[in-house]
Amino acid sequence: MFASLSLQPVAVVLESDKLSGKAQNESDKEAATTSRDQVIDSDDESITKDAQDGVLAMEATTSVWTKRDLIIAYILIWIIYFVDAMQQTTTNSLTPYVTSSFQLHSLTAATSIMSSLIGGLFKLPLAKILDIWGRPQGFAAMVVLLEIGLIMMAACKNVETYAAAQVFYWVGYNGMDFSLSIFVADTSALKNRAFAFAFVSSPYIATVWIGGPLATAFLNGPGFKWGFGVFAIITPIFCLPLLALFSLNYRKAKAAGLIPVRESGRTTLQSLKHYAIEFDLFGLLLIASGLALFLLPFSLYSYQGSGWKSPMIICMIIFGGLLLTAFVLYEKFIAPKTFMPFELLTNHTVLGAYILAAVLFVEFYIWDSYFYSFLLVVNNLSITRATYIVNIYSIGSCFFSLVVGVFIRWTGRFKALALYFGVPLTILGVGLMIAFRQPDVNIGYIIMCQIFIAFSGGTLVICEQIAAMAATSHQYIAVVLAVEGMFSSIGGAIGATIAGAIWTGVFPVRLAEYLPIETRGNLTEIYESIDVQTSYAVGSATRDAINRAYGDAQKLMIIAATAVLVLAIVSVAVWRDIKVKDFKQVRGRVL
Repeated sequence: MFASLSLQPVAVVLESDKLSGKAQNESDKEAATTSRDQVIDSDDESITKDAQDGVLAMEATTSVWTKRDLIIAYILIWIIYFVDAMQQTTTNSLTPYVTSSFQLHSLTAATSIMSSLIGGLFKLPLAKILDIWGRPQGFAAMVVLLEIGLIMMAACKNVETYAAAQVFYWVGYNGMDFSLSIFVADTSALKNRAFAFAFVSSPYIATVWIGGPLATAFLNGPGFKWGFGVFAIITPIFCLPLLALFSLNYRKAKAAGLIPVRESGRTTLQSLKHYAIEFDLFGLLLIASGLALFLLPFSLYSYQGSGWKSPMIICMIIFGGLLLTAFVLYEKFIAPKTFMPFELLTNHTVLGAYILAAVLFVEFYIWDSYFYSFLLVVNNLSITRATYIVNIYSIGSCFFSLVVGVFIRWTGRFKALALYFGVPLTILGVGLMIAFRQPDVNIGYIIMCQIFIAFSGGTLVICEQIAAMAATSHQYIAVVLAVEGMFSSIGGAIGATIAGAIWTGVFPVRLAEYLPIETRGNLTEIYESIDVQTSYAVGSATRDAINRAYGDAQKLMIIAATAVLVLAIVSVAVWRDIKVKDFKQVRGRVL
């Protein structure tokens, strides 16, 4: 099929831009919403004397390193993505067995709410770390947090410890991914950036075939805890060479006098106060606490005797709403430095990209949260085969994003591709699952839907990121992508919350209704453990009842996901039709 495309092969070139002392004098607000004419106004538009230290250091680094260093850096990044992708595929396959081992399988979605939420919110202070302290420093800190999470998961003895470990893991994992994404943005021309992003994500095409067998091997061998322990050992080994390359070229740039020395003149106490303001720690605390308190009750209410009437559930929702209100008021009227650069939201291209990011994650987490369990129980697949099907999205989206990257490099356009191909195909793929993700339906139809969603996802994620970056200058790339990541993570948390609420509100009720009298007394054990669910013979009355309950819950989840996708049409329609070939956003030796 791809051979029939009339796209000519595109040679990706290395562009070396000369240093210049000409400064850009726009204010922060103007720079954050730079128009196309402003961006291409001069050859050195991305050079700003008042840029933050991390941005200046990266620009200086790309000015002194060689073509060989750039190639080595991209190879090392690809290897890190390969290890992380293999790790994530394996650990995701193990998650239902971790929660089931504590007889709490229904908390599969709940364990991801706080972790994905905090992991996404942390990208904003991380963007500040990358801009103020530097890219290598931020990347190294994220590796440490990832290690803490993996070690905690390997040592966990209860679901609470596992949930806490997930927070460290996802902050570290998302932070590493974000740091590497910023590096790719720093070292690629905007017209080639879609392809560069697709290239570094391409390891997912290969690793999905490894994760399932690895998860099976750990479960059948030393146990799921070693699935986390092994990656805790090998991850830092593959990250150190990239850090060494960063450090080497940073020292070269510093020796060449390209990195200005700035003395703050602050005491330690003054520095702590300064960075607390710069990172807007109080605002971060308000929004993280507010969203967590507001979203978690939707997954936890079924564990309370009084359900929604439980005082704890009511208090969590009320205080969550109050904290979110306080966050908005604090950011608008009190905060010395705003948590979110509100001026970016006045640009309808940026805002549309953010809304699309949130919508895609909301709908994905709604239908995906219990998809793996559905394949294991209803379709009676092995762990390996279920993992293959779940990861069709990773394979297809990463493969097709390479095609999208070539298309954008060739045409310079991305809006039409998203509006007339990506969005309709996503709606089609998700909508068809309402009928096809049911008991006794051929698995081939589910695979077909996954392929549709994968190709459309590979299109929309790339186009969404390019849209957001095309509307700003190099100095604000980290912030723009951080806010995009925050919207994605909040969307993921909302999606997981909706999925958890539907699951806990529908599955046990339908299970009690469908179970035969002889196994109705095992309702709690069946509800809480995927191992118990699969222990009943295929074709037995109890297994059929379990499958029917799964089907009822899944249908409501997919209807909700399809309804949410209506917002995707509007969010893409408001983008400006920007031609990225006209942009010159970064300097130095870049892709």
